Amino acid sequence: MHYISTRDNKEKITCSQAIIKGISNSGGLYVPNEFPNIEDDLINLINSTYSELAYFILSKFLSDFTENEIRLCIKNSYDTKFSNGDVSFLKKVENSFFLELYHGPTLAFKDMALTIMPHLLQTSIKKNNLNKEILILTATSGDTGKAALEGFKDIENIKIIVFFPEDGVSPIQKLQMKTQEGKNTCVVGINGNFDDAQSAVKNIFADKDFNKLLDNNNYLLSSANSINIGRLLPQIIYYFHSYLKLIKDGEIKLFDKINFVVPTGNFGNILAGYYAKQMGLPVNKLICASNDNNILYDFFTTGEYNKNRNLKLTTSPSMDILISSNLERLLFEISDRNSDIVSKLLDKLNTKGRYEIPEYMKANLNCFYSEFSNEKEVEFTINKIYKNFNYLIDTHTAVAYNCYEKYKNDTLDNTKTVIVSTASPFKFSRDVLESITNTSYPTLNDFEILNKLSEVTNIDIPSPIKNLNKKEVVHNNLFEKDELKVAIKNFLKV
Repeated sequence: MHYISTRDNKEKITCSQAIIKGISNSGGLYVPNEFPNIEDDLINLINSTYSELAYFILSKFLSDFTENEIRLCIKNSYDTKFSNGDVSFLKKVENSFFLELYHGPTLAFKDMALTIMPHLLQTSIKKNNLNKEILILTATSGDTGKAALEGFKDIENIKIIVFFPEDGVSPIQKLQMKTQEGKNTCVVGINGNFDDAQSAVKNIFADKDFNKLLDNNNYLLSSANSINIGRLLPQIIYYFHSYLKLIKDGEIKLFDKINFVVPTGNFGNILAGYYAKQMGLPVNKLICASNDNNILYDFFTTGEYNKNRNLKLTTSPSMDILISSNLERLLFEISDRNSDIVSKLLDKLNTKGRYEIPEYMKANLNCFYSEFSNEKEVEFTINKIYKNFNYLIDTHTAVAYNCYEKYKNDTLDNTKTVIVSTASPFKFSRDVLESITNTSYPTLNDFEILNKLSEVTNIDIPSPIKNLNKKEVVHNNLFEKDELKVAIKNFLKV
């Protein structure tokens, strides 16, 4: 197994090299040169633990890692950092299944990959005999930042800087990041939106002079966003795990197809589901659920990707994105791995803000279905699920469930369906509380809201945020969107 770039498939490197680099020399994203098909192995994996399944899948991709190295990375990640010893929970609610991916240290699905990625990166550094420090640059729309900071804190020979939109994350998300401990961590708010932060980080990766400055000071850039293949590969695991759990619970039979509904912003999470399908997971439809920033809905329904629109700030901020970076990897696959076409499409996106894919590429999207939910529908969905089933969901999961209802009404499809539930409702407690009570609470601060939500629902506040207001704020950096290099220099003292 080796890795090639979406913009230059002549470049071939090992997985450990791809994890270290993050982005290719051509500015493209790394993808495996092929997808191993494990459909015939499913029967032997039904009773696997999450860690056993993780080893089986990751060993197919980490071909330059030894068995002991992979197992140690897994042990340091999934065996200790998740509540109750379980990594993911599949909760049946009426006839739907919610895949709860938020029982990790930061209460978001990003923990599923960002607990193991630091160990994959550290192992990669040793394998390649690097004598430099790695500097992780990450832009976040909310959950990636805290999960990355928590995963990388105090990891030897690695420093991490997270950039987030100052007014584009929830209060809990912001405080989780600003109270982050670890001598190798830095958190920077920017006056701009997530796309501004993500574009600025990408430009820094492409800036040869700035990279030379870092190199002269013994630093090498890498990323913890899902643009890094080391972040994306672990996300494939929970798609297989949920399918095998449905078999084990007698809900489906082996080789029955199922649907997945995924609330989608940067496209990494749903892309992992697509990769799982490429590996033989029996997937009927991948339902791409968007909020009011419905750029992906437009892409899947028309074939045109057009970022020339205003970003809307919603109650599901992790999806408030107009440039979905991982879509590049999907373009590579549906163009039959034609890196020239991918490069041309992305050049159009950079110069004109839009591109349109040809008909043959549209035809290759037939396993996807797309819908979007507006703010009123999100509020109504949270209320309905709680009132009807006594089940509490966050705003992003509400986007997904509402889109699934629209899908059922449109297609009459009764295939068993997994809703990929991406964050604890307590991370978005004000919007969730106001949705289930139909009441606003303007006089309550964010932690009074947390307590009120716990009181109303009789659900304990999750321990990672229960005493968050008592933690010291250690990061108070605020920069303009074009000053990221200044922030980096200040942190590194170069």
